Amino acid sequence: MNSRAVFFLIFLLCAGLLGVAFYMEHVMGLEPCPLCWLQRFGFMAAGIVSLLAALHGPHGFGARVYGLLLSVSAGAGLAMAGRQLWLQSLPADQVPACGPSVDYMLDVLPWMEVLTTALKGTGDCAEVTWRFLGLSIPGWTAIFFLLLVIVGLVMLFRPPRKPEWLQG
Repeated sequence: MNSRAVFFLIFLLCAGLLGVAFYMEHVMGLEPCPLCWLQRFGFMAAGIVSLLAALHGPHGFGARVYGLLLSVSAGAGLAMAGRQLWLQSLPADQVPACGPSVDYMLDVLPWMEVLTTALKGTGDCAEVTWRFLGLSIPGWTAIFFLLLVIVGLVMLFRPPRKPEWLQG
């Protein structure tokens, strides 16, 4: 499969996952916590990188650069999902206090303070509100982010293809 097709499929996956996230928020009524928002940004970044790569259709060095960018953006999302899974595993007495909603924080706090608070996570991030096959939302996002990191690393380290005229 060529790099353009791989990156386009990754773009579609990220768009689909973001669609599921917005469905869960607006239809199912699940309010996203600060770490959920950061995971969404991770999927947005991976999707944008993949869309640009699909439009560009890189070969060789270009595909490696896009693979690195995909791995970095998905790796950041994986770190956020891991942080939320860690918060969800804490005993109730060690869970941090719940904080205000992201919308409120964006209205009243400087963006760096919002980012710092989001990275730490709040008690809202430790709450498990939905499960599928025994995994919570950050468990599923961690799986998808790990998949994206692996694909990005494969794109980064795969051997270059020979030109068609050299293939026999």
